[in-house]
Amino acid sequence: MPPIFQRLQQATKMSRRKILLLVLGCSTLSLLIHQGAQLSWYPKLFPLSCPPLQDSPPRPKHMTVAFLKTHKTAGTTVQNILFRFAERPTLTVPLPHPSCEHQFCYPRNFSAHFVHPATRPPHVLASHLRFDRAELQRLMPPGTVYVTILREPAAMFESLFSYYNQYCPAFRRVPNASLEAFLRAPEAYYRAGEHFAMFAHNTLAYDLGGDNERSPRDDDAYLAGLIRQVEEVFSLVMIAEYFDESLVLLRRLLAWDLDDVLYARLNARAASSRLAAIPAALAQAARAWNALDAGLYDHFNATFWRRVASAGRACVEREARELREARERLLRRCFGDEPVLRPAAQIRTKQLQPWQPSRKVDIMGYDLPSGRAGPATEACLKLAMPEVQYSSYLLRKQKRRGGMRLRPEPVLDNPPPRPIRALRPGH
Repeated sequence: MPPIFQRLQQATKMSRRKILLLVLGCSTLSLLIHQGAQLSWYPKLFPLSCPPLQDSPPRPKHMTVAFLKTHKTAGTTVQNILFRFAERPTLTVPLPHPSCEHQFCYPRNFSAHFVHPATRPPHVLASHLRFDRAELQRLMPPGTVYVTILREPAAMFESLFSYYNQYCPAFRRVPNASLEAFLRAPEAYYRAGEHFAMFAHNTLAYDLGGDNERSPRDDDAYLAGLIRQVEEVFSLVMIAEYFDESLVLLRRLLAWDLDDVLYARLNARAASSRLAAIPAALAQAARAWNALDAGLYDHFNATFWRRVASAGRACVEREARELREARERLLRRCFGDEPVLRPAAQIRTKQLQPWQPSRKVDIMGYDLPSGRAGPATEACLKLAMPEVQYSSYLLRKQKRRGGMRLRPEPVLDNPPPRPIRALRPGH
């Protein structure tokens, strides 16, 4: 056989061998990937392309945050996270003037005049207010990150109806405090402009500075404009139903550590004070009555999941699991091997007793095991401290730091309506 044909024959054999090896290699790799979920070494062999919990090189932690605390959306738990983070020597929590109690004169539009002078310059804002972009940006320094949280409107409305039933006139008019009766004919009970009427109609829209009397059924452009305004200001809109995933995104946005966003659930109602499940027809009626809130929630729920996808859903879920595991370890260290939420009557530590909106609603809390003391106990105390007590504590602390005497405060000019915690049920 001529030499040229011999070389061609050898090349053909080598090509066949390479093709066979390539096929075998691909098959083996495919089998490994298919079986990987069952193999303990799979994550090490094929690691997820997740960013580390610590940035490399590390970004400095962001220190100026404004959290718009919406009503009945797990906002008290987020507030507690921010309050604890802000207990650094160089940070200040802007707090309401005592005439406003623990909220910034809600339901009035926010004004920088509502901020106690001992709590400036501001760094971490987290108390209830009605959003006013110009006033907030006048108060907070440039570079502040703005965040808020939304909740599915039907579940949120059930919570509002229960929590504010003795304070909102529209709710008080309903026979037998029946949510079903209210949603069957809301116009029969609701009066726009009444004190605390915003708790009975499109509360999310109101908290965000919108007109809660508008309906997207009549004016799609208004909802679109409100969404646009929120997107222009807020770097993150968290979703209460996906709380841990929301905290993962918050942690990444602010370059905080995982430990910075650990939490205890606060301001939660007892099972006896809430519906175990909202019937579908009732949920549909609640969303129809609160159509503006429903439009806001649906939009930002969708954008939330697009953001999760952009960050890598598997990575976010993995970090959320790590957050839950670390949280459980912290709760056991603070509140015993079986940490449970307790009725206020069973909480011995006065600083941890949550405010009760009425005799018909039980707000739960944690209690410290007896016989503990020291810095760790102080940290656990703050982990479970309700909003009113923590706000008062921070105000006293910041007044001492600023050298102000702890004396009665003057009343604001044109004081706001009496806040809910200053009222007796039915007034």
